[in-house]
Amino acid sequence: MLRPFGRSLGVWKLTSDTLIGLAATVLLGRVGEAVRPYLVSTQTGLPLSSQAAAWFLERTLDLLVVLLVLGCALVWIPVRSPHFDPEIRGVLAAGGYVLGIMGGICLVLLFAFRHPGRHAQRRILSALTFLPPEPFSRIEHALEAFSQGVDCTRDARSMTLLAAYTVLEWMILAASCGALLQGFPVTRQLGALDVVVLLGFGSVGGVVQVPGLGGGTQVAIIVALTKIYQVPVEAATGVAILFWVVTFFAMVPVGLACAFHEGINWSKLKLLSAKQILEETEGAPPTS
Repeated sequence: MLRPFGRSLGVWKLTSDTLIGLAATVLLGRVGEAVRPYLVSTQTGLPLSSQAAAWFLERTLDLLVVLLVLGCALVWIPVRSPHFDPEIRGVLAAGGYVLGIMGGICLVLLFAFRHPGRHAQRRILSALTFLPPEPFSRIEHALEAFSQGVDCTRDARSMTLLAAYTVLEWMILAASCGALLQGFPVTRQLGALDVVVLLGFGSVGGVVQVPGLGGGTQVAIIVALTKIYQVPVEAATGVAILFWVVTFFAMVPVGLACAFHEGINWSKLKLLSAKQILEETEGAPPTS
């Protein structure tokens, strides 16, 4: 994503910034996601808005995968759990197809925004002129950030690499989840599609995060294990907590070590708040 701007960072530096950002997200909540774009922008000399756009594109690609994963999960649940009432099975299956359609719409929008003339952005804004100035301005800024992020996908090579890296990332996550489930006797019999079900629930639950504690991921996995697979709540709680530790909290010590190496302390991490990011995006040059 840096190539279109003629900039680059070494693998170690990008890895370090990513680990610091992930640790900040776990410890500070969603506001911590602003840390990594801020670090990359200061180290490359690029405007913070460009890295906010790259973050926006990353989240869009992740959203596509989550919609597809959870859609498959909702379609698969009625097959895996025939004890559900027929009406509930029908609702779950319908929800899966709806999410799949939403994923297809997001994919179409992604390709539409790749047009250099930004026709899709202008058409959406023209259709939203009835909105009050404040929400219209927010949507306009969000669309502009998304358009800037999509700029790096306009050549086929970059788009292919982004898609390949996204698939690889989620394959690693699925393999990690599958290996973790094999460590518990109560979940050892679950197959690959069941891993997709739990990964879909955990991804959606991860939207709600309590700083330092997680919360959403654990609750979603406990619900899936107990309600779909009839795993006892005690065992399901143990699986969910370990899942959160492996996928989220395990990176915190390494991220904090990288932050210490970069001269970033806890107080400075907290200062990189959403308000500061917004102020710098609006025109102030990023500072180290």
